[in-house]
Amino acid sequence: MPGMLDGKVAIVTGAGRGVGRGEAVMLADHGAKVLVNDLGGSVSGEGADQRAADEVVDVIKARGGEAASNYDDISDYQGAENLVKAAVSAFGGLDVLVNNAGILRDKMIFTMAEEDFDSVVRVHMKGTWNTMSHASKYWREQSKAGNQPRASIVNTVSSAGLQGQASQSNYGAAKAGIAAMTIIASLELANYGVRANCIGPGGFTRMVGQAMEGIELKNPEEYTEFNAMNPGNSAAGVVYLASDDSIPVTGQVLRVVGNNMALYKPWELGEQFFSTDKEGNPTQWDPAQIGPTLNKYVFNTVNPGIARIQR
Repeated sequence: MPGMLDGKVAIVTGAGRGVGRGEAVMLADHGAKVLVNDLGGSVSGEGADQRAADEVVDVIKARGGEAASNYDDISDYQGAENLVKAAVSAFGGLDVLVNNAGILRDKMIFTMAEEDFDSVVRVHMKGTWNTMSHASKYWREQSKAGNQPRASIVNTVSSAGLQGQASQSNYGAAKAGIAAMTIIASLELANYGVRANCIGPGGFTRMVGQAMEGIELKNPEEYTEFNAMNPGNSAAGVVYLASDDSIPVTGQVLRVVGNNMALYKPWELGEQFFSTDKEGNPTQWDPAQIGPTLNKYVFNTVNPGIARIQR
């Protein structure tokens, strides 16, 4: 039976465990040749273990798929270039880039060390930019050579960045930045046959395990029946976004958690209000009038000392 991704070559970063592992396995199940990238480090980014990527490659091959390992550090610009070149060298091209690699160093703003902020942003946001930069150069060259791609970028976001989460100013900022970069990439790369979207996953992962003690961590392919906390549930959305079935969907943020699917709405202007003089001519806003206007028409309260957005 033909797969949705037959003939396509995919890179999945952070594919050794959890969400990324589920994505790599399902992409291969649907016919993609997968380059499994993972340093094999801890949740906070220390250490390295090549067995993390190698194990996923073994799983894919045991299921009849085709895959190879890669251990480059995507937070390093040269490492990201090596990753893209490795996919082209191993499988003859590149069609799908899935960015999932990340680390976690949670602290409140007033206790977070500068290095904890920089490291998380470097791996998540800079790493995502690094791989997109080198992949987009490859696809642009292909397009200019007359080989118009039908390529797809799928970047990973989180509710921590799109809705907010205490103790994750570093992680949330990186994820929000990834969403913005993805939308921009969708505009920049459209003429070269490249779509760029985001996936918002969920489930029991090592990162979640740091915040919730006692949860059982299992690899996505080890679940024998549906479980809402299987970190592999979101992989179905990645397969769709990676496939030609999703053409021309681009610049979107798709959330797939458990059996629930939704589309995030980006920042957008709400109702607009204009300041004018008595004759109706435009005037600068009086600071004293901003509060009462917002309280009356936006925050749904008549008390000018309280401004709460109703969620």
